[in-house]
This record gives sequence, C-alpha cells and structure tokens, in this order.
Amino acid sequence: MAGQLIQVATETVTSAVGSVQFISKITTDDVYMVAMNNILPVTDNVELRARFSSSGTGDATANYDTAKKQMRADSAFGNISSTNQTEMGIVTLGTAGNEMCNGILYLYNVNNSSEYSFVTIETSNRNTAGHLRGDAGGYVHTVSSSFDGINFFMSSGNIASGTFTLFKVV
Repeated sequence: MAGQLIQVATETVTSAVGSVQFISKITTDDVYMVAMNNILPVTDNVELRARFSSSGTGDATANYDTAKKQMRADSAFGNISSTNQTEMGIVTLGTAGNEMCNGILYLYNVNNSSEYSFVTIETSNRNTAGHLRGDAGGYVHTVSSSFDGINFFMSSGNIASGTFTLFKVV
C-alpha cells in the first residue's frame, strides 16, 4: 500500500536539551517525514534550526539554500529566501505564552549520494511578538551527499520541550 507511514523514531523533550538527533535512522532512499509538535525554546527570540548528519555529525558546510512563503496574521505575507547557509532555519520562537511551533518536514534523497537532498516544510507557530504565522516552502543541500540522520537545535540555548517523530513513507 503506497503512502503508508512507518514510525522510525520519536523523541519527546521534557527537560532542556541542546539538540534532538535522529542518528543513523535514515537508512534507505525512501521519503521520510518529521512531525514536530509543540516545540518550545528555553531562550527567547531564537530560531529552531536543522542539519543533515552522518553518524551523528551535522553537516555545517555552507550548502543549504531555502525559499519559503510566510502567511501572517498580523500583516501581508512574506517571502523568505537565503543561499549558502550552514543550516536550515526552521522558525523563530520565544518563551512567552504559547510561542511554540508545530510542523511537518518531508525529506527527499537524504540517503542518496547521487542527488541533492531536499526538504519541503509546512509550519505553524506563534512568534516572539505573539503573532500567528505559517510557513510553506523548502530547503536544498546543494552538494550531492549521503546522510543518515537529521539534527534539530536552537540558534542559542536549548530546546525546552516538544516532540519530534521520524517516519518512513512507503
């Protein structure tokens, strides 16, 4: 049956951690999905970020490009883009009431050394100013590489709470 989700791993953060890593969990050329639920930082006004990894080591080379459309409750939509970054910037969050993120990431070609790895993303969050936002777009790692995991971390401080779940899409 096509389109089935098989849970590979889950990590629920209940006390502050520096990162959430799915090490050696992406083992095939299948599409993978990460579901993020109620992600909250320890530090105010920080960005949730991610990197592809091999054997637990995140790839911090300047090979990540992004393009996203941001839907905003407080003003007109926004366009977000960047090239040659050292990580994927997921969303900016804070610590005050309900400034958390939920989202879905689909990971493609991550374990395929002949293709660029890329991610499509949809998130919803309340940002540091208390505004509701939703992002849709993607990221690409612009060098053909094979990775076996993904690492989530904050631009500063720790992840306070939330759940990250990795699925294989078959």
